[in-house]
Amino acid sequence: MPIQVTCPGCLTKFTVGDQHAGKTGACPKCKGQITIPSKEDEVVIHAPEFGGEAGAVDSKGRSTLKPIARKEAKFQLNSALIIGGVALLALGIAFLCRVSLTEDQQTYALLAGAILLGPPLAYSGYSFLRDDEELEPYAGGELIIRCLACGAAFALAWAAYWYLGYQVFGDDYSDGKLEIFEVGILCAVAAGIGTFASFVSFDLEPLNGFFHFVLYFAVCVLLRAIMGVPLLPGFGGG
Repeated sequence: MPIQVTCPGCLTKFTVGDQHAGKTGACPKCKGQITIPSKEDEVVIHAPEFGGEAGAVDSKGRSTLKPIARKEAKFQLNSALIIGGVALLALGIAFLCRVSLTEDQQTYALLAGAILLGPPLAYSGYSFLRDDEELEPYAGGELIIRCLACGAAFALAWAAYWYLGYQVFGDDYSDGKLEIFEVGILCAVAAGIGTFASFVSFDLEPLNGFFHFVLYFAVCVLLRAIMGVPLLPGFGGG
């Protein structure tokens, strides 16, 4: 039976008769010296059985292996209910603040809301924007810590917005007389901080990190609207 031979020099493949097993000869292409393997040294690679699936089989020769089902965790009912409940509670509190608090008290309420809403919104955004194909999702205590850290950074983005507004634009900021491009500068700074926080906390891609922060930012703006204050500090009448 022919023996399959591969020249180690030029990698040419050819066959020789089994009577040449163990002998040395020249490669028909590059003329290099080749030692013909014996039959017992020949390696034969068989095609996989059962349509390419190897492994354990039952008494009828059928594969007993089952494909591993990928767990998709983009939507979880319990998480959605918690997020929905927190959102409704925040909307209710915002409405009560509108009708029962003074202007100074509303300022403190807005500050508390920016801090308290950060972690749950960081979690909800991450649950939808994470990349399950590339990275194993965070879970348990580690996820809680990352949500708290990211939420705190989101609140700091609002603090940076406020600080730069006062320091750069002065009375125009206090009186709510900023131009659209000036407000855009402050929003861009806040978005940069939030996007970086999302990247560091959850390894989100820059674009996903941006949308992650935008979710938080948009909810805060909505609550401001419900409370009857300008949608953005420094713009629209103080």
